[in-house]
Amino acid sequence: MSEENAKNVKTWWRWLFVAVSALAIAFSPVPEGIKRESWILLAVFVATIVGSIVRPISAGAMVLLGVAALPIFGALEIGSALKGYADPVVWLVLSAFFLARGMIKTGLGRRVALRFVQTIGQSSLGLGYALVLTDGVLASVIPSNGARNGGIVLPIARSVAETYDSRPDDGTAGKLGSFLMNLLYQCDVIFCATFLTGQASNAIIAKFAAQTANIEISYSRWLLGAIVPSLISLAVVPLLIYRLFPPEIKRTPEATKIAADELQKIGKMSLHEWLMLIVFVSTATLWITKGTLHSLDTTVIALLGVVTLLITKVLDWEDLIREKAAWEIFIWYGGLVRMAEALGETGLTKLFAEKSAALIVGWQWYFALAVLLLIYFYSHYAFASITAHVTAMFIPFLTVAIAAGAPPFLAVLLFAYFSNLNASVTHYGTTSGAVYFGTGYVRQGTWWTTGFLASIVNILIWTIFGLIWWKILGWW
Repeated sequence: MSEENAKNVKTWWRWLFVAVSALAIAFSPVPEGIKRESWILLAVFVATIVGSIVRPISAGAMVLLGVAALPIFGALEIGSALKGYADPVVWLVLSAFFLARGMIKTGLGRRVALRFVQTIGQSSLGLGYALVLTDGVLASVIPSNGARNGGIVLPIARSVAETYDSRPDDGTAGKLGSFLMNLLYQCDVIFCATFLTGQASNAIIAKFAAQTANIEISYSRWLLGAIVPSLISLAVVPLLIYRLFPPEIKRTPEATKIAADELQKIGKMSLHEWLMLIVFVSTATLWITKGTLHSLDTTVIALLGVVTLLITKVLDWEDLIREKAAWEIFIWYGGLVRMAEALGETGLTKLFAEKSAALIVGWQWYFALAVLLLIYFYSHYAFASITAHVTAMFIPFLTVAIAAGAPPFLAVLLFAYFSNLNASVTHYGTTSGAVYFGTGYVRQGTWWTTGFLASIVNILIWTIFGLIWWKILGWW
């Protein structure tokens, strides 16, 4: 069989998997009290999630197919099916991707990374932290961890590794490159959990929390809740990786020289870099101060930043049109957000919670919450996307936890942060995983071992120190 035929057969098997998942639900008995249209909606939703995982076509195209199927099979009217594309959350994520394009186009993101490397990059651990800090600064506004890492952090990390003759294909990966790739990914996952803009699905998580538990998580509240366990994780996880998988090269003075030379080449900050910096800082500041100094909506702030970049010519309209990842996310999120919202209106989520809660009757709420969190966390081995995982499981698991007696705010926080931290376990857990694993510096076995150990450390830190911190804040 030719390679093309083998690929076609594989694609058809994936389509069969999607079809079977939809038909299995559509033709099963409808629970009492649930309308047939709602049951069809569930079938389409499940098929869309399955399709987003196995991917017979791209995830965005799969969601668009699901949206089209809703009115075709009578689950929703067309106006209702398309309602998700008017949701402010979807436009927030789209706008933040455009801000990321500005950071890359102007070179400001690269300049920030070089400054960190020049300052603390004299050792391999210091170099790692310099690049990690770059990711952290960018994560405060940019939700595309693929853009942050693939467009800014990785090129510098790889350049420095190769300067020290550490390459993925000649037995020298262990000198420096494998350590950096491992470290940068595990810390990126922590930053995903630290900021509401840490990765694109966090905005959806905040929306689901409001829908399910009537709890609003603003940018500042998300950051305040994460800051203590995040800083502890960022201190412990890199040291764990350094101890278990140490680089052969411990001192990296050349890295600071490379950074200094590069900074000299690019010269002083351009006008567009200054404008990008002003927009970046202003956007983050307005997000943090919402509710205290002003009442501007988070999405309005993001759109204001994008419009400013357009007016000042930092970005052209063509830059926005060519941002394919942003538009794919727009199609993907708009459809999934609407499906999840519509499912919540059907009573299916409540029914699921009641049936599931019956299995843990008599349990203390903290035991029930712990079991649910562990299942939720490690089920990410089966997901190649945080969004797919969140859309499929966040609302049902949160609903069951609350029904079991868990304090709603505590449950929301733990499921929200775990939705990001669980991406540590595999090389496909989130977009940046594919970016770093694709370099070839780290073998899959090493990657999964590191991810599993980091997951244990993060679970302990975010439950122990997180619970203490949130108790101090009076959140539960």
